[in-house]
Amino acid sequence: MVRPESSIFGQAQILLEGREGFTGKVPVCFSSGSMFPIKRCRPMTRFDRHALTCILLRALEEIDSGTATATEATGLSRAELREILTHCFPAINISAFALARATDPEPDMEEQLLLDLLLAHARPGDPISASFAKIIAHRAMHTDCLWQALGLFDRDELSRLLATHFPALASNTENIRWEKYIYRKVGKAEGCFHVQRASQDCSDFDAYFGPGRR
Repeated sequence: MVRPESSIFGQAQILLEGREGFTGKVPVCFSSGSMFPIKRCRPMTRFDRHALTCILLRALEEIDSGTATATEATGLSRAELREILTHCFPAINISAFALARATDPEPDMEEQLLLDLLLAHARPGDPISASFAKIIAHRAMHTDCLWQALGLFDRDELSRLLATHFPALASNTENIRWEKYIYRKVGKAEGCFHVQRASQDCSDFDAYFGPGRR
């Protein structure tokens, strides 16, 4: 079902606005000497802002519940999170993310393989694509379906996120589930790769990884 864009982008933004007075109507400024190496300033797309808002809301839920720190919830370093919050969401109170209590993440082998694949297919020179690569690789280690782990509204939003930031990777002509497709790509790149992701708990596990399922 196609929903009006105002409802797609508005709901997550309103939730974040309720927490920290977020407006989300400012340009994203990239400065040299930081996570964003290319000096430029451009308005963030509405969908990028929506996706980041969903991810940050999911992170705040885990921080509030004590199940994860900000870096454990996102896969980003403290410096990267601070940079994103400062430039993309300046109205948010950064202290809500308790960065002082967090330590920089150290991806395991499986996460690193996924990250390498995503970075290799990310939009060249786009720091936001690189950030999404880290977030997606990290959240893929969770037991939820990937779109749920990212806090997105549905699988179509995951498809759009991948198509936007990883266009070469997102040419999923096999029309199979994204998790299975991505892991298959990793397997081809590495020669052999066994699915170890803990998504057996996901209700759609058979649809994603079952033999011959598309």
